[in-house]
Amino acid sequence: MKHSAGPGQGRAWLLRLVIAFSFAQAAVSMARPAVSYRALALGADERAVGVIAGVYALLPLFAAVPLGRRTDHGRCAPLLPFGVALIAGGCALSGTAGSLVRMAAWSGVMGLGHLCFVIGAQSIVARQSSPEDQDRNFGHFTIGASLGQLIGPMAAGALIGGPDMAGTSALALLVSAGVCAVSLTSLWRIEFRTAAGRAGRDERGTARVPVHRILRTRGVPGGIFISLAVLSATDILTAYLPVVGEHRGIAPSVVGVLLSLRAGATIACRLVMTPLIDWLGRAVLIASTCGLAALLCAGIALPVPVWALAVMLVLLGFCLGVGQPLSMTTVVQAAPPEARSTALALRLTGNRLGQVAAPASAGLVAGVAGTAAPFVMLGGLLLIASGLGVRGARPRLPRSVAGRVRVRRGRSRPAEDPHIDTGPRP
Repeated sequence: MKHSAGPGQGRAWLLRLVIAFSFAQAAVSMARPAVSYRALALGADERAVGVIAGVYALLPLFAAVPLGRRTDHGRCAPLLPFGVALIAGGCALSGTAGSLVRMAAWSGVMGLGHLCFVIGAQSIVARQSSPEDQDRNFGHFTIGASLGQLIGPMAAGALIGGPDMAGTSALALLVSAGVCAVSLTSLWRIEFRTAAGRAGRDERGTARVPVHRILRTRGVPGGIFISLAVLSATDILTAYLPVVGEHRGIAPSVVGVLLSLRAGATIACRLVMTPLIDWLGRAVLIASTCGLAALLCAGIALPVPVWALAVMLVLLGFCLGVGQPLSMTTVVQAAPPEARSTALALRLTGNRLGQVAAPASAGLVAGVAGTAAPFVMLGGLLLIASGLGVRGARPRLPRSVAGRVRVRRGRSRPAEDPHIDTGPRP
């Protein structure tokens, strides 16, 4: 029986992918703070915790492009259970590790598993979505990440605590391994091949597009930088808002609520992304949200009341919800068709570099200019991303406007036969 990428079936595979991603992301978001708490309980200092956290992002840097190359010339779905196995194994073995070196190693395995899962999942969305549905499908796909980032830290906080920090953090890591394993239940028949997709891959053969050619394609560098800037803003906001709260006398429970509001606004943004794209178009939406996010990040550095901070974080979460899914579409549609998975892998490589470099830069800036200074730095980063969103993306008219233009063009000029000489045109 042949499968087709019809609307009903498209919604089915995408829903299963979102569910699987929610569990995998929740496991990672739960495990990462648990790893830090367990390392501290084993005697690590701040520098050692930073090294262990850095290994999570550094190790996948060397695997991203080879995995993307392999996915371009094969199936995407096998990467998903393989990534789940690595995440679950890294979580469980981090919970039983008795030394900091082993914890760093298993943290790297966890990061590699997350990379495998995300490359495979993003490549499936790119392959099985028609061009006009990619924005919507990538937006819905990233809802899974937002749900995991919302639930995971709260679950870790509920389990970790008390006098036996080593024991409770180990328990949280074992639970996160179980949560990740649940995602396997949604991965059955997650990928199907259409005749057009098979023919396209057969025509391409095994040709490999050089990385430098992909990076020089219009739209790809801008999409990578936008993704890096947005992810850096999310990471630094999560890491430094508690520090800002401590300096301003805001209780940790209130800071947790503020971060949850940010995550909830991101989910809301991705639910209404399709009408926003129809209204504004992708390039304008990216540029405007990154520009507004830049102003909001700079505003967090001001000593505003808690209610004003909450409003800014809701707006900021909404704006930051645009960059990740639309940067995926920008990169996929700009890259050569035979190298789309490699382009997505390069985008993830940029994300990992941002996860390593941005916190280090923020720490240096905060040490010199104060705890609010990293948010000003993020504002500058997002302002650059706003400019690249206009220059790098391939702008298009909103669908409603484009439809009217096509109708007008069709009425003003009849269809012409290319084999008939109609004479000189004015």
